[in-house]
Amino acid sequence: MTETTNDIWRLYGRPFSSRLLIGSALYPSPQVMCEAIRASGAEIVTVSLRRQSPEQGGGSAFWEQLKGLNKTLLPNTAGCHSVKEAVTLAQMSRELFETDWLKLEVVGDDYNLQPDPLGTVEAAEQLIKLGFKVFPYCTDDLVICQRLRDVGCEVLMPWGSPIGTGRGLMNPYNLQTIRERLPDMPLIVDAGIGKPSHAVQAMELGYDGILLNTAVAQASAPVVMAEAFRAALLAGRLARLAGAMPERQTAAPSTPTLGMPFWHQQ
Repeated sequence: MTETTNDIWRLYGRPFSSRLLIGSALYPSPQVMCEAIRASGAEIVTVSLRRQSPEQGGGSAFWEQLKGLNKTLLPNTAGCHSVKEAVTLAQMSRELFETDWLKLEVVGDDYNLQPDPLGTVEAAEQLIKLGFKVFPYCTDDLVICQRLRDVGCEVLMPWGSPIGTGRGLMNPYNLQTIRERLPDMPLIVDAGIGKPSHAVQAMELGYDGILLNTAVAQASAPVVMAEAFRAALLAGRLARLAGAMPERQTAAPSTPTLGMPFWHQQ
């Protein structure tokens, strides 16, 4: 195994070896959730305060299971529709989960759950001033990504496609443009990843990581799918580091004819 297969990356100064971030919702049981998270190799697990509040009875058991995994928790503001709501939930989350890391979500449209671009930037700016390490979930819009960087976000998480659709990378051009224009920014594709091949494609574009939930949690065999995504991220990362062959308009022989010996029968 080469040194590049286990390369370290940093998020807000903290080192990680796995480039897969995984969610904790929608699994058929808490046991399957724990097994799948372990199988994925992920070191960062997202958790929604709205779905599983540790201050309540049922949430307490869930919270203990998450702590038992010994993973870095990334609470999110899923379901918030305004800046005020997101900031309030973030402050509750910091107190309950004892972390200043936060996946910021501000819903702009209930039909496709598209993030509100202006609200996300405004909320990110407020939260950073309050000391949060913000991981903003946003669309694949270069200008919005630049604004989020400018207000202090050190990580960006543009979507591949709307959350829960499993449609993969709807607009690779946009994602590639963000990667090229923000070459030093840690970028994570969040939402829309449905198959391991989608994750490979994102990593081949140069993205640093993938955040997913539904593709694993609602698979027929979540643990096996978690293993598949673990392998997919490694394959995509290595392909990016190795450098893919350029696409061509015309065919080119893999075995050149120039200079080859000519054999003939007497």
